[in-house]
Amino acid sequence: MPGRGRLRIGRPYPLGPSWDGRGVNFALFSANATKVELCLFDPSGQRETERVALPERTDHVWHGYLPEIGPGQLYGYRVHGPHAPEAGHRFNPHKLLIDPYARSLVGQLRWSDALHGFRVGSPRQDLSIDRRDSARFMPKCRVIDQAFTWGPDTAPETPWPNTVVYEAHVRGLTMLHPAVPDRQRGTLEGLGHPKVIEHFKHLGVTAVELLPVHAFVDDRFLVVKDLRNYWGYQTLAYFAPEPRYLASGHPREMKTLVRRFHDAGIEVILDVVYNHTCEGNHLGPTLSFRGIDNASYYRLLPDNRRYYLDETGVGNTLDLSHPRVLQMVMDSLRYWAQDMHVDGFRFDLATTLGRERWGFDREGGFFDAVRQDPVLARCKMIAEPWDLGMGGYQLGQYPGGWSEWNDRYRDTVRRYWRGDHGMLPELASALTGWSELFENRGRRSWTSVNFAACHDGFALADVVSYETKHNEANGENNRDGHSDNCSANYGVEGPTDDPAILALRRQQIRNMLTTVLLSQGTPMLLAGDEFGRTQQGNNNAYCQDNEITWLDWEAADQDLLEFTQRLIALRTNHGVFHRSHFLHGRHMTPDGLPDISWYSPRGTVQTAEQWNDHFARCIGLLLVGRAGAYLDPAGLDPPDGTFLLIFNAHSGWLSFRMPDVPGCEGWSVRLDTHQPKREDGVRRVAADGELQMPARAVMVLQCIKGATI
Repeated sequence: MPGRGRLRIGRPYPLGPSWDGRGVNFALFSANATKVELCLFDPSGQRETERVALPERTDHVWHGYLPEIGPGQLYGYRVHGPHAPEAGHRFNPHKLLIDPYARSLVGQLRWSDALHGFRVGSPRQDLSIDRRDSARFMPKCRVIDQAFTWGPDTAPETPWPNTVVYEAHVRGLTMLHPAVPDRQRGTLEGLGHPKVIEHFKHLGVTAVELLPVHAFVDDRFLVVKDLRNYWGYQTLAYFAPEPRYLASGHPREMKTLVRRFHDAGIEVILDVVYNHTCEGNHLGPTLSFRGIDNASYYRLLPDNRRYYLDETGVGNTLDLSHPRVLQMVMDSLRYWAQDMHVDGFRFDLATTLGRERWGFDREGGFFDAVRQDPVLARCKMIAEPWDLGMGGYQLGQYPGGWSEWNDRYRDTVRRYWRGDHGMLPELASALTGWSELFENRGRRSWTSVNFAACHDGFALADVVSYETKHNEANGENNRDGHSDNCSANYGVEGPTDDPAILALRRQQIRNMLTTVLLSQGTPMLLAGDEFGRTQQGNNNAYCQDNEITWLDWEAADQDLLEFTQRLIALRTNHGVFHRSHFLHGRHMTPDGLPDISWYSPRGTVQTAEQWNDHFARCIGLLLVGRAGAYLDPAGLDPPDGTFLLIFNAHSGWLSFRMPDVPGCEGWSVRLDTHQPKREDGVRRVAADGELQMPARAVMVLQCIKGATI
């Protein structure tokens, strides 16, 4: 074993453990520590074999080099310094700490009062100090060999206008998949199974967005109720994959997954949580950042630094205005992009990342750092454009190059198909990428990430089956989760055998899928919505690691799956549904047709009075592929057809007169949510005819010119 005599000063960069084939350099930032001890553990992680103080400090980075150790070595830190919570310092060397730059963790956190830096139950609360050793309850960091044979890995680099996102959970996607071996279920290896990838390919999605894969912990209040932090939004280590997701136990499993996805032409996007950590508020545990340098890592109340500024709703907020914290986030992003080859990131509560001392700033340090970074420049960047702090809702306010989750789109689509009054103007904005929100600073129509359901809230089948949330399984007396879901049950709350209700529910699902996938912008599907999965009315299933959240592949609605495949193919094959620029009707064909126009059921251009009709629920959208020079990613301007999309949210049928389109000799029905099994192009409508538009339905018609359909 390495002794103190063989410990060398090493280097302050890079941060974290660095194996050079002969030994390991360790480097840890702490501006306020007085001593940093490196603790080495045996292969079981149960016995500390040696403790050595890092011998040098350079620019607040403590560092040392140990020869004769290498991959497989388990370790952690103990950091000495002032215990002065009122001043923001919470050092406690009795607590073993996770290296923020650890690439691999071994074991799971086991809850104990010893994990807290203070005596739980003490009258002085967090002002007291707990001297019990926490090591046996902590996971251990592991040094790894990061070598990996990528071979000819080529990133798909799918252009934004062509992107179709599929939001999925590593564990939930495969736990019940019949083709995935038991040992691989719920892991990255299982996610990369050929049958799973085949599903993505047949469906037609271009990117899979994974809920957090960074190592995280299960909250104590959940564990005592036999629940789990299923979604994973309580990050412990920003460089290490969650150990439970590794069938092999080694992080190279992530690289294998990415390579398999890339071979199939599918991008990998990670949901990342750089706004807060798992350590909670002032009464939370000391696991890593709090014990390494609390005053640097976290935003503290200026007038009482004992307490945390909580803009995230979970007790603490990372301080990205601190250069070393910003460095950690940037290093983490580059690691996943450069070493793991992932293609993009979705940032949880992204407003927090742009908060400077005076509030949110889209020109702030984090966004500037991302903008100029040569590695991250190729990545897709997606913001969840809000947090829980003052002024936290920032939809439409992010820098150019970023796309944004659009919850306003979700609510509009749900409310329109529910039959709410006065929704046509909002629907029109949703269908065209919401230019009034996003057309600024050179931003494009793909900026809006359009969805009708995501992990947070009802699954799409539940949007049409439940009027109220049913979160009793969460153990909070159904108080958690949003109460306004813009949903309807159409006569029965939850499951029913009524064929009429079931038929209407399925049609409404098809309506919302069609709206999402044929809107301008970037469509996103929630895993399982393509075949009708349910969460039994739970709209906050963050703690349910069971059949409530696992996809039931055996119960999949194959008709709905086939419809969704056709729908995605229709979008993919026709550029008119995914223009790279916003549409305003300013570009014309030689015969005077604008690129976009709106029609009333009378077959005439929609008037201002008709837009303001509170009871109107039917609209026709004409998209003309020949109008305007819209270059595709290859720099070509491929011609496309003319399409009429008719949306009818009325509860009854109505007549819709075909608009007068120069040169159009008739219309071919390409898609009908009322009769989803009808073959494309079989039904025709005369150029001057009237279409009997079904109740609560979408029809997509293509203009026929001569023999061309």
